[in-house]
Amino acid sequence: MGESYSGFAYIYDQLIQDINYDVWVDYIESIFHRYDAKPTLVLDLACGTGNVSTRMAQRGYDMIGVDMSEDMLNVAINKASKEALDILYLNQDMRDFELYGTVDAIICLLDSVNYITDKQDLIQTFKLVKNYLNVGGLFIFDINTAYKLQEVLGDHTFVVDEDNIFYVWENHYDEAHKICDFFLTFFIKEDTKYERVDEWHQEKAYEIAEIKNSLREVGLNCLAIYNDLSFDMPNDKSERIFFIVQKQQEISD
Repeated sequence: MGESYSGFAYIYDQLIQDINYDVWVDYIESIFHRYDAKPTLVLDLACGTGNVSTRMAQRGYDMIGVDMSEDMLNVAINKASKEALDILYLNQDMRDFELYGTVDAIICLLDSVNYITDKQDLIQTFKLVKNYLNVGGLFIFDINTAYKLQEVLGDHTFVVDEDNIFYVWENHYDEAHKICDFFLTFFIKEDTKYERVDEWHQEKAYEIAEIKNSLREVGLNCLAIYNDLSFDMPNDKSERIFFIVQKQQEISD
């Protein structure tokens, strides 16, 4: 996983203003309703700056947020404090997270699973999800598709000038390893000066079959796969897809 998030964490929310988190949380709740799930305690894996955790806490869920970036969590904790929300945030890597007990549902959003670039790390993460998820509980996550990482982002460069932030986003797709490297250079205006922040991220392009096989290997049941924020089936041009997974009762011999 190739990310640092140190200076980046504090400008993250400004960069993703095009994401309507209320719509995302509406969608998560519609999945709960569709699959007759009534979770009370929910884990938000790779929670970032807490945009989803905060909104779900406001809707009455008991939330736990896990993220490997201490800076991201500092931003998340400040949000919760301002809203007087009691959210437990843990500074842990999702490939090696540890809870005090089990939860009713686990979510992992905004292509966080793509950041797990090693197949065995992916399986280990799924094992931990199974370990800490109550029987019948849902595990909901999304990925950037292989089509998006290879064709849409691929070897392209994007230049963005927004308010007090100017940045260049260069991508390189390694077809042999199915890894997309993102090289980002930000220039953040403060008064009359600009501060430079450099970021490097990596995402793995997973095929649907790879994800399903990894889930099956650890004993998790994939209930459905949907196109971005919908209940439509994915197609070969889908850029984001959601997996709806359940921990089912194991049958003993």
